[in-house]
Amino acid sequence: KQVEAMKRVLESLNLNIVEMVDENATLDGGDVLFTGREFFVGLSRRTNQRGAEILADTFKDYAVSTVPVHDSLHLKSFCSMAGPNLIAIGSSEAAQKALKTMQQMSDHRYDKLTVPDDAAANCIYLNIPSKGHVLLHRAPEEYPESAKVFEKLKDHMLIPIANTELEKVDGSLTCCSVLINKASEL
Repeated sequence: KQVEAMKRVLESLNLNIVEMVDENATLDGGDVLFTGREFFVGLSRRTNQRGAEILADTFKDYAVSTVPVHDSLHLKSFCSMAGPNLIAIGSSEAAQKALKTMQQMSDHRYDKLTVPDDAAANCIYLNIPSKGHVLLHRAPEEYPESAKVFEKLKDHMLIPIANTELEKVDGSLTCCSVLINKASEL
């Protein structure tokens, strides 16, 4: 089971684990967008209001806002963080509506990077001390017009990733990644 395997890995890294014990609560990682200053939680077929409330109770130092998600699997199906203050967002009506909701709920003004393809808006931003801004994004052979938009990010090290096969089973870049900020113990 995916949850149990992930729990074992997190325990082996000595990380704090909070378990949702409310059987009515659902919370999918693909619906949780952490901007570095606040959380946006997509309310979708995989995440409900109770799951968002438990997240808010767990991270009391951060604002948690909910965003209705329609016509997509989850929130990060059409948006993600592409930099410290930069939201990558798809061009569909549903994506733009969700972005508007996020902007209305936040006290902070984020920059936005609009890409033509919703699926391409799901990217992975890393701030690596020796490399700086690193962005894993969908490959040009998959989403050529969106790749051109990412190529305008001149201060990012861009790493195109082909994801066509995993996409067939709803696997986006963020779904297939767990990022852990933990100092290595060499």
